[in-house]
Amino acid sequence: MATYQDLANIIFPNIKLTLEDLEKRYPKRNLKEGAMVIRFAPSPTGFLHTGSLFTSFLDSYYAKQSGGVFYIRLEDTDTKREIAGSGESLVEQLKTFDIIPDEGYISESKEIGNYGPYKQSNRSEIYNTCIKHLIEIGRAYPCFCSAEELQVLRQEQEARKEIPGYYGKYAKYRDFPIDEAIGKILAGDPYIIRFKSMGNHNNKIYFHDEIKGDLELTENDQDIVICKSDGLPTYHFAHLVDDHFMRTTHITRGEEWLPSLPIHLELFDTIGFERPKYAHFPVIMKVDENGTRRKLSKRKDEEAAVSYFLEQGYPNYGFLEYLLTIANSNYEAWRDQNLDKDFYDFHLSFDKMSLDGALFDIAKVANISKERMAYRKANVLAEEVKTWASKYHKEFYQKIISDEDFFISILNIEREKEKPRKDYAKYSDIYPIISFFYDDVYEAIDKNSLEWNPSISKEDIKAVLEDYHNTIDLNLNEEEWFNSIKELSVRHGFADNIKVWKKDKEAYKGHVGDVSEFLRISLSGRRNSPNLYYVIQILGKDKVQKRIETILKTL
Repeated sequence: MATYQDLANIIFPNIKLTLEDLEKRYPKRNLKEGAMVIRFAPSPTGFLHTGSLFTSFLDSYYAKQSGGVFYIRLEDTDTKREIAGSGESLVEQLKTFDIIPDEGYISESKEIGNYGPYKQSNRSEIYNTCIKHLIEIGRAYPCFCSAEELQVLRQEQEARKEIPGYYGKYAKYRDFPIDEAIGKILAGDPYIIRFKSMGNHNNKIYFHDEIKGDLELTENDQDIVICKSDGLPTYHFAHLVDDHFMRTTHITRGEEWLPSLPIHLELFDTIGFERPKYAHFPVIMKVDENGTRRKLSKRKDEEAAVSYFLEQGYPNYGFLEYLLTIANSNYEAWRDQNLDKDFYDFHLSFDKMSLDGALFDIAKVANISKERMAYRKANVLAEEVKTWASKYHKEFYQKIISDEDFFISILNIEREKEKPRKDYAKYSDIYPIISFFYDDVYEAIDKNSLEWNPSISKEDIKAVLEDYHNTIDLNLNEEEWFNSIKELSVRHGFADNIKVWKKDKEAYKGHVGDVSEFLRISLSGRRNSPNLYYVIQILGKDKVQKRIETILKTL
């Protein structure tokens, strides 16, 4: 009579390694007490999802904070859904957000670290060694059920209102004679390999999740598939093997994986591996127009793709800080008290993480980004914008590199001060606001369509502009300049104070704000622009006079 050992050797004749060999090959890491080893394990099935960025950012943060290791493992065993090149693309997009692994998968030709391979499709020998062990101890077996048989089984279970699945009395090949199983394998019958569960769904298990706290879950009794017909392991089994031999201390993932936790715990206990800690992150949600909450969707929401934020030019530090407000409830209060600190100075905690799905708020992303961009040094921000524009806005990029000092001076308008201007929420906001500084853009403006104040005559506007053209003085400081504009206003019958004008509108043609607007429209072609004093300083006397002359011809 054949034994489990015989069955294991028939299925894996070329596997000579043992679990002991693998333990020696991948020893426990020599890290300080409390150091976390955390992985981000994406599938190469498309773009980087905002939820995945959230997870990977927190993973790298916890590892860095604890003096541990953050690594990337590519989970590519689902060959039907794989999109060529998306694995490398994911790594590159993470790099854009300064999320760089200490070890792991980097590209198809590069890996870093001693616990690889870090691409699951290259780890078959490791998986097969572990599956062979489970067969040898009678906790895994070949199943020869066809898809049609499994469909019939499910229909019968549904008709009887029983829990669907392959378990207990419904597990046809669970206790199939070993000799007969070997015979079917030698005959070439197709099969998969299932885990033999010893659980009972009427029992409960108790487990502590790092975020959710103490949980009561239904014990697993399903004989899940651990190796598919193509020889590749399922996620359930691959994660068990990989996280053990890569010495992962904390498994972080979305809370949608909670129902699978009993399966994973039973797998760890059965094979004799120490259980890692689990932390199930809240799912990022969105409120529909009808008020219902749902998971951020790849199909429905453009903000579900990280590429959307990259293309729009949201600064990575602004977007990451927004994710920290989702991650920990006390982050915003900390930031208000520590405006000058790097966000990595904040202590990230599992205890402060939301237990419910976090609502995604793009308006808040913009607001945080605007705050953070306002405090960047002009030369630092200029480099960021140039990098973004080189990829997403070629016209803007050419203007930046044509005179970088000029561009920096524009960005520096009312910037490096206690309360800087907050004009931009993303890099793509900048060009529409400052493009008038460039002569070709200004010259393309239709000067006959400018929006002058209809309550003031063109003759009065022209007189004011001619006067300023002839008296411009760039040596004045900002206060002196504004006083000169007041004097200019009074010379032409305008009040030098809006409050004074409001008290007696009949006595004046308008007020000093109107006079400033004449200049603003003349120099920028619009009624709103950055601080007018600095606009004039940056353009210079010749350019200011030339633009006023152009406008005078149209009045």
